[in-house]
Amino acid sequence: MYNSPMRTISCHQWIALVIGSCVGATASAQTDNGFVASLHLDLGAALPSLVGATLVQDVPPVEIASTPAPQDAGALARQAQNPVADLISLPLQNNTSFNVGLGNDVRNVLNIQPVIPVTVGDWNLINRIIMPVVYQPALAPGLTSEFGLGDTNYTLFFSPAESQSIIWGVGPSFDIPTATDDALGTGQWNLGPSVVVLAMPGPWVIGGIWQQLWTIGGDSARPDVNRMLFQYFVNYNLDDGWYLTSAPIITADWNAPSGEDWVVPFGGGFGKIFRIGDQAMNASFQAFYNVVDTTASGDWSIRFQLQFLFPK
Repeated sequence: MYNSPMRTISCHQWIALVIGSCVGATASAQTDNGFVASLHLDLGAALPSLVGATLVQDVPPVEIASTPAPQDAGALARQAQNPVADLISLPLQNNTSFNVGLGNDVRNVLNIQPVIPVTVGDWNLINRIIMPVVYQPALAPGLTSEFGLGDTNYTLFFSPAESQSIIWGVGPSFDIPTATDDALGTGQWNLGPSVVVLAMPGPWVIGGIWQQLWTIGGDSARPDVNRMLFQYFVNYNLDDGWYLTSAPIITADWNAPSGEDWVVPFGGGFGKIFRIGDQAMNASFQAFYNVVDTTASGDWSIRFQLQFLFPK
């Protein structure tokens, strides 16, 4: 019996043979062991060029979508430090005060503070809400400690959408009597103006927020509110999202007796912008000593804030 030698044809030779058979021509493809495979092909000499052209035309170009780089930590820090930035955020700010009341106790206030900006024409409308969760120790003999929700504050700032060297916003501020106990709120509806002004030269973010509230309605059996708040803030931004900060809150109760009307803290701390996966975060820590205090304010306090950032 005659055994024919094994015939092997390379891949590109098979492609050439198949295409050649489709166009009704004669061609020869030389195999590795010398065997010649034949087909009828009139375009034998031009077949390699025909195959190459066909393959190039049939393969569509591949487009690789680029992924936007995360926003620079320094730029994001400056946005987070701007109270009227076009930036959705959710700060969770915990304030712990020491030596509060006659028993030198500890008070804790967790402020849940969503910030939601909305652009309307040439203006940014900055919606700022503060919902305090309060632990209040007994401030005097015969009183009890309380835990629950305090009064909610809502402020609406109108601020120009275009960036300027001096950034500002102005609008109304409301106190809503949502306290779950009399010791945790005023029982009054309060209304007044609020103003913010700041500048951002170089690595600095410097400015202040002023607010004045008066009672417009509520529980007639409880005292009216006539209260001022001023918070200045000074931030110096470093490399890699780190920054130094000082943002004490000064308050004045115009209806309180002398010695119980002003709280003036002084201090500061540090913070950093970072990410957990794709979620941008801002964490900061500050400590303050009250150079002027009241029985209810305590001598000193610490503030820790964790802020979720949602840049556009």
